[in-house]
Formats: sequence, structure tokens, C-alpha cells
Amino acid sequence: MSTATDWLALHHWRRRAALWGGAILVGLSAILFAKASNACYAFFLRILHAGRYWPLLVTPLAFALLSWLTQGRLRATRGSGIPQTIAALQVDDGAFRARLLSLRVAAGKIGLTLIALAGGASVGREGPTVHVGASLMYSIGRRFGFTEAQVASRFILAGGAAGIAAAFNTPLAGIVFAIEEMANAFEHRMSGVVLTAVIIAGVVSLGLLGDYAYFGRVSAVLPALPGWLAVLACGLLGGLAGGAFARLITLHGVRPLAALTRWRERAPIVFAAGCGLALALIALSSGDTVYGTGYDQARAILQGAAESPGPWFGLSKFCANVVSYWAGIPGGIFSPALAVGAGLGDVVAAWLPSAPSAAVVLLGMAAYLAGVTQAPLTSAIISMELTDNQAMVIPILAACLLARFASSLISPVPVYRALAECIVAEAAPRAAAAGASAIIDARTQHE
Repeated sequence: MSTATDWLALHHWRRRAALWGGAILVGLSAILFAKASNACYAFFLRILHAGRYWPLLVTPLAFALLSWLTQGRLRATRGSGIPQTIAALQVDDGAFRARLLSLRVAAGKIGLTLIALAGGASVGREGPTVHVGASLMYSIGRRFGFTEAQVASRFILAGGAAGIAAAFNTPLAGIVFAIEEMANAFEHRMSGVVLTAVIIAGVVSLGLLGDYAYFGRVSAVLPALPGWLAVLACGLLGGLAGGAFARLITLHGVRPLAALTRWRERAPIVFAAGCGLALALIALSSGDTVYGTGYDQARAILQGAAESPGPWFGLSKFCANVVSYWAGIPGGIFSPALAVGAGLGDVVAAWLPSAPSAAVVLLGMAAYLAGVTQAPLTSAIISMELTDNQAMVIPILAACLLARFASSLISPVPVYRALAECIVAEAAPRAAAAGASAIIDARTQHE
């Protein structure tokens, strides 16, 4: 039992100072990363406006370059970054954690994700921000002398959760994300100090960027009967589509795609270039709407704007997200998943004209994200905070829970944990047995 003397102890205040100072740094890094991401994607749009066929050359070259750059010491920068953070939490090995969460990896993650966006990749920055936040916080903890495994886990967890809070300007979502997605043994790894670090990162973002809703304020509510039909439709469609996406990007147990797996292993750079070409062709067939995070398209659908990308956007963006992730390049799936969900919600809204379109689209976004991540609470909280809509809390939660169930029928293992297992097996063979056991235990608690 802690006492007042323990609370005032110097080493406790050193830990608090490291965590809180690190949270400020994570918040600032997230803001700079966001601004740089917007600038890089704007650069790609200028290329696209110069000629819509330029991406047939630029995007494959960018994908090939990123694949080549991540063959060696920057291999840990591949993909979303959330699986790397989860793997580092599950394996209490200092050398393994250093390979995944070094400052070099954090810098590489930012730089290479920016190149991906400048090349038109269908990726987001939120997952990479989690990875960067965990890396920064872990490195700060080590510099302050906190190298003991359990304490280091708190720094990693706080950094990852602070990253999601600052990336979306959603402190509550950051806390829920830490509990649900990255720390199943919450009572053992979390404390008020870590929660405070997450809030600080969100406050830094709030203070510098202002109180804004990521997708604008959506005030729509659902009427009784058509509303619950929309919950059922979005929950099932979003869950099944999200589960299919999770199964596809892991390339685990999908026999028809075995040849793709072998090709990626034998010639990763050529394979990545092929994925870039596939993305450009998908874009050509869909009016060039699938590049980047999908933020503009999702916002247009939510707001009912005239420039809405059309009924096939959800499917096209789904395919663009799959080929971008298959390439193995750095980049996240959060924002692109929200864009796919908006497209699916738009289709459901057309089926249910008596329900407010914006409300159904919001359900689609939340349900698809829950289907991809199988983290229904995080998906619900993020969707509500991003649109400043608390009136639909019950329908959104219901859709997310239904989506999580539907997704598990197709992808029994949550996507981030499946990818974390692969990282443990590939990058830490000495710790693979212990890490796999820990992940299996965590998965049992998660389910």
C-alpha cells in the first residue's frame, strides 16, 4: 500500500517528469507530423493535377523506393506501427524493444510515411504516430534510467496512447485505445500517471490546434425504426468487410493468395512496385479518389457535399488500402478505414432514405473501423469525438459491437495482434516462444 512518503519520493517524481515531458514531446511531434503529412499529400495532388497518368509512374517508383529503404535497419518502420508497439509491450526483452522502438526507427517512420503520402499511397499517419509516440517515450524512459521491463512497458503504453490522442485531437479515445487495444492487462500496466500523460498529449494538440472536430460537427440523430435498421445493416456490413480486410492484409491462411506471399518474399521491391501500379490503376477507374488518407472524401460524404465521390468509393478505397498495405510500406490504416466506412455508410443510407444520411454514414465509419480493429469501444469513442456527436452514443456502440462479432467470424484474431505475432516470430526468434505465449494470453483476455 502506497503512503504519502512514497508519493513524494524523488524517483516517483523523476518518472512523472519523464512521462509528462515525453507526452508534451509526443503531442508536438504529432502536430508537426500532421502538418508535414498534409504538405506531402498536397505535393502529390499537384502532380496529379498536372496529369492524371503521372501516378502510373510516380506511385510504383515511390513504393519500390520505400520497399528498398525498409529492407535493412529500417525494417521496423514497415506497416502501421501499432503492431510493433503491441509486440514491444508483449515481449520483455530490451534488445527486441530497442530494435522496434529506437529513435532511428521513429525518425524513419515519420520520413518514410511522408514519402508514402507524397507518392499517393492509401495510408494514414495515425498508426505511425502511435509508433513514434511509443518510440519517443521508450527512449526518454531509458535516458532517465527506467530500464526495468515493467516500468518500460508503462512508457511504451503511455507513448502509444498519447500518439493516438494527439493525432486525432481525441484524449478520451487515446485512453480507451490504451485500455482496449494495447494493454489487455490494464490493471497491471496502467496508472494515473500514464493516464495523465495521455491527457497531456491531447491537451498539447488541443491548445495548439484549437477545439475542433476532425470531420466537422455532425449533429444528426437516428429515428427509431429506420435508425435501428441502419445499425443492423452498418454493423453487419462494416463488420464483415472489416474482417475481410483484416484477413487480406495479414495474408494469413488465405490459400488463393499464397502465390502473392511467395512473390513478396522472393522479390519484395518488384512486388511493391506492382502494388503501386495496382493502386494507380484503381485510382484511374474511380476518378482519382482513392489516394492518400481519404479524409477529404469521408468529410464530403459526411457533410453531404456535392463533390461526394460516389457509390463505388467504399469498394475502391477498400482495394486501394489492401494493395497499399500489401506493399509493406510505412503507413497506417486508421484514416483510410474511416474513409471506407464512410463509403459503405453512404451505400446503406441510399437503401434507407428515411434515415438521416449523415447519421448512417457515421454508423458505417464506426462499424467498419470496429470490424478492422475488433476494438469496438475505441472505434465508437473515436467516431463520436471526431464528429463531436454524443447524441448517437447508443446506436454507435451497438453497431460497433455487432461489427466486432461479425468481423470475428472471418478474422478470429484481431488484426493488430495477428501482425504483432508475425513481428515477434520474424524479428525476435529468441523471444518468440515467450512473446507468442503472452500474445495468446492477451488475445484470450481480449476475446
